[in-house]
Amino acid sequence: MKNPLYTCTLFLVLTGCSTNPAINEVQNSSPIRFNSLGFAPESPKTVTITGEHCRKILIRNTSDSTIAFKAKARGPYTCSNTGVQFWKADFSGLQNTGSYVVEVPGVAVSAPFNIENDIYRFPYVTAMRAFYLWRCGTEVLGTHCGDTFWHAACHTNDGYWHYAAIGNKHTNGTGGWHDAGDYGKYTVNASITLANLFMAWEFFGEKLIRIGLDIPLSEPALPEFLSELKWETDFLLKMEYPDGSGRISHKLTGLSFEPFVMPEFDTAKRYFTKWSSAATAHYAAVMAMAARYFQPYDSNYAKTCLKASIRSYNYLAENPAEVHCDMKEFSTGAYQAGDSEPRMWAAAELWETTGDARYLADFETRAAVYQTKIDLSWDWDNVKNLGMYTYLLSKRNGRNTRLFGLIKTSLVQVADSIVNNTRTDAFGRPFNEYYWGCNGTIARLSLTLAIANKQAPDKKWLTAAHEISAHLFGKNIYARSFITGLGINPPMFPHDRRSGADNVAAPWPGYIVGGGHTPNGWLDEEDSYSTNEIAINWQAPLVFLLAWLAVETNGQ
Repeated sequence: MKNPLYTCTLFLVLTGCSTNPAINEVQNSSPIRFNSLGFAPESPKTVTITGEHCRKILIRNTSDSTIAFKAKARGPYTCSNTGVQFWKADFSGLQNTGSYVVEVPGVAVSAPFNIENDIYRFPYVTAMRAFYLWRCGTEVLGTHCGDTFWHAACHTNDGYWHYAAIGNKHTNGTGGWHDAGDYGKYTVNASITLANLFMAWEFFGEKLIRIGLDIPLSEPALPEFLSELKWETDFLLKMEYPDGSGRISHKLTGLSFEPFVMPEFDTAKRYFTKWSSAATAHYAAVMAMAARYFQPYDSNYAKTCLKASIRSYNYLAENPAEVHCDMKEFSTGAYQAGDSEPRMWAAAELWETTGDARYLADFETRAAVYQTKIDLSWDWDNVKNLGMYTYLLSKRNGRNTRLFGLIKTSLVQVADSIVNNTRTDAFGRPFNEYYWGCNGTIARLSLTLAIANKQAPDKKWLTAAHEISAHLFGKNIYARSFITGLGINPPMFPHDRRSGADNVAAPWPGYIVGGGHTPNGWLDEEDSYSTNEIAINWQAPLVFLLAWLAVETNGQ
């Protein structure tokens, strides 16, 4: 086995690396809920205390128990979702670096936390490296906080076209990222994942380029971040039908979900499915994005991506009927979605990449029909926000002034609702919906905040992003982190075949789990795929959030 590619470098309590049960027990039984990653010196610092009695909090130095800061607690309030009584306190005025605890006199003392400048660097790197650890078709290897995670090259025979009704042809479908806790590869989900990551590069790439990821490069000429994304775009380019028509296979999987084995032991035959118009539109959109972001580093590859995008867009233009993938032979994930929103998104991305007015006209015609321009909650099955964002952020001339104004107004209204929710919710949760994968959406709301910050700069957007991070890393009903290997008392039993099949007690690190369908419905159990699975479309906005906070807190 090779030497580990990366190692844990931060204080154990802050990363969730500690196996000391006393540390987790303090947090788990404590009424004190806060961001267990810690805080940057100038970042907002808030804490929620559950229970009936809390008039003030003390922040004590861990070294000598001296008081570093005092703050009044506001409350009591009652959480509308859970009925929990709670208090809130703010200690943002404490900006000295060091190690501290929160004390509620006569009630409880928190687990320790740090205030330091680079507090988000390691969490960002860990979350981004999680994509490398998801790679299909190759060996992967890394260490996190003393544990080594490894699997051999896998799925090297992907895949066959038998179920796409073009004969039992075999073409090279290797590479890409495993989709979630299973080993399938899905076009629709890959596309929104890449889009969120490309946006992280668009916003923060100049600073992210200075944060080393220490992962094998799929293309040495590229920055590390884009090199990892190219591992996925290389795979997606293989999803086009062999006839070059622009039709895109909906997914590449076995006929059924594989057992809980390491990926190299999943040897069942895997197939490209038939095409769908939604997958084809998603593909057209994200390949147009890829062309933009790879252009400065590899113009030939950028041209390949753009030509692929145009082929798929043109096919859809000539075939306007919505086509769902016929997957009756498959019991793996469906990811079936309508194609109206991804068609609009594709038009926006092709206009932004090429400047061609026909794409602009297509986008504006489609965008005008939506009464609600920006959605609060969105994921792979409703992607119109992505097209709207690109339209708002564009520096190209020619946009419809009225439509632009409507979209911008809608964006700011939605972003304001996110801010208001983080301020009023007991645990800083940015929206009130609960469903499969809602934690991914919580992270994804950071994109809306970041774009609002571009359109209407205000420190409240970044403050809300800090609250989202706090909620995901411990300021929640469970007083636990929702991300494996990071924060205090993180998930130990995600629905992830690698974590279940290897011989390492700790789960593979850096992954956000889906979350509950009710305010207290999360189960940290391997079998609870509806609450505890991991997935690339939830991971990408977590990377965006942590990248933003890393570059805004001297993590660059």
